[in-house]
Amino acid sequence: MRPLPELTPWNAWFWTSGADGTLRIQGCDDCGALVHPPLPVCPTCKSSNHQPRAVSGRATVVGFTVNAHQWHPAFTPPYVIAVVALDESPDVRLTTNIVGCEPDEVHVGQQVAVRFEQHDDVWLPLFEPTGGTTDAGLVGEPPRFATRPPASPERFEHESVLSGVGRSRIGRRLMVDPLSLTVEACLAAVADAGLTLADIDGLSTYPGYAGMGMSEGGVTAVEEALRIHPTFINGGMDLPGQAGSIVAAMHAVANGLCRHVLCFRTVWESTYAALGLAANAGGGKRVPGGQQWTMPYGAMSAANWIGVNATQYLHRYGATREEVLAPIALNGRANAARNPAAIYREPMTMDDYLSARPITTPFGLYDCDVPCDGAVAVVVSDVSVAGDLPKPAIRIEAVGSQIQERVSWDQGTLTHEPQVLGQAAHVWTRTDLRHADVDLALVYDGFSFNAVSWLEGLGFCGFGEAKDWLDGGRRIALDGELPVNTHGGQLSEGRLHGYGFVHEAMVQLRHEAGERQVPGARTAIVTSGGGTPGGVLLLQRHGA
Repeated sequence: MRPLPELTPWNAWFWTSGADGTLRIQGCDDCGALVHPPLPVCPTCKSSNHQPRAVSGRATVVGFTVNAHQWHPAFTPPYVIAVVALDESPDVRLTTNIVGCEPDEVHVGQQVAVRFEQHDDVWLPLFEPTGGTTDAGLVGEPPRFATRPPASPERFEHESVLSGVGRSRIGRRLMVDPLSLTVEACLAAVADAGLTLADIDGLSTYPGYAGMGMSEGGVTAVEEALRIHPTFINGGMDLPGQAGSIVAAMHAVANGLCRHVLCFRTVWESTYAALGLAANAGGGKRVPGGQQWTMPYGAMSAANWIGVNATQYLHRYGATREEVLAPIALNGRANAARNPAAIYREPMTMDDYLSARPITTPFGLYDCDVPCDGAVAVVVSDVSVAGDLPKPAIRIEAVGSQIQERVSWDQGTLTHEPQVLGQAAHVWTRTDLRHADVDLALVYDGFSFNAVSWLEGLGFCGFGEAKDWLDGGRRIALDGELPVNTHGGQLSEGRLHGYGFVHEAMVQLRHEAGERQVPGARTAIVTSGGGTPGGVLLLQRHGA
């Protein structure tokens, strides 16, 4: 059965509007702004006076992806997931399906009109071509954000260091209890810092308790296993990326609440799937929250959501997969060959990349990260211990965390991955270091396009310039100007969901990376997240 939205008194008017063939969008009674998804207040004038307003139902395709993967039994590939901009207000967009034409006929700029499809008590607004095309710039050029200046000359980042790091076994379908992996990583990190569990007075994690093989059970599970009795705990998803849990620990240390915070991140997606647990989730329930605006259209995965943006990017900048996406994937695989812990280490050619099974355009199999089982733990300690550690301390030069874009997959940034550009700009306001000072970049690559978004957002090249700047991957190679994802990234090492990049940064800055070591590395930039609020860490070897 197709996943349908959970109807409530606050959204039922939208999902039942099509009963009379009319598309309705929330409209502000005071300033006239259209708002979607529905909100209790107008973001423009902050009025709470609003009501559904009939619109023409005419729109333009501003991004799309042709999905080729079977995410859900109710959706038979191929089918088109698109973001369309309404004629009345192009900044108001709907994620939808394009119907009434062949998938390969859909293109950016295609003019479409609503056609409702009834499923039970829900009328889904789908769109079909009208025959017209427009080259109007309905998606603006991404801005270079002017971030807020620091509130104080003091830098909380400089009050702590990363003192220890540990990692569990990593693999596909390890069939190991996820808490066991967490404990393995945590004990290794504490020992690496030269500490004992009695020294640990804080616990911080992302995302806390979560299903779908995305955590070990959070702080509660780890405290029960290790009996640490922390004075500070943190767990959740509303953080600046997965490494935001490390940032939260830094705040606790800087404010004197803790001296040593143990941070951890665990995934066991492969075992979760192998045990058939995914088949038991959901149970045919209606879709609540933010996913009600995407899942009814078969947009089940971040691959679909980000694929829409990647298509807009390639259209806008006249780039190809070979020029922009392939260099990220091929570079990651080449680096993974030097990483004994990487899941995919065998060589990959451009032909291998291009002939791989399509997932959702423009992504093929090797554009997507590798679900795996594993855990990484990091110890954040008071800076006063930096000189007494058994291994070189890693100092945090700066953090980038300011949200500048709409926290949305389809309503804000469409040229790049959302929730990258603001945080990328913010980090440079908190340091005197500049791009030339960075020895390597560990940029989040849940999909190849994510890494491109981070590299451009951070300003290593301009918007749309990656196809030339990458130089076929030579600039980001291990011996290039800016080595990128020296461990293979999530595309080849495995999806350790943000923390794998922190682990690699610490290994590189300690000069312990073996065959893949960047000579003399002293400064690394690390990114995590995207789509959900992202975050940036600028790290340095202590004493650099």
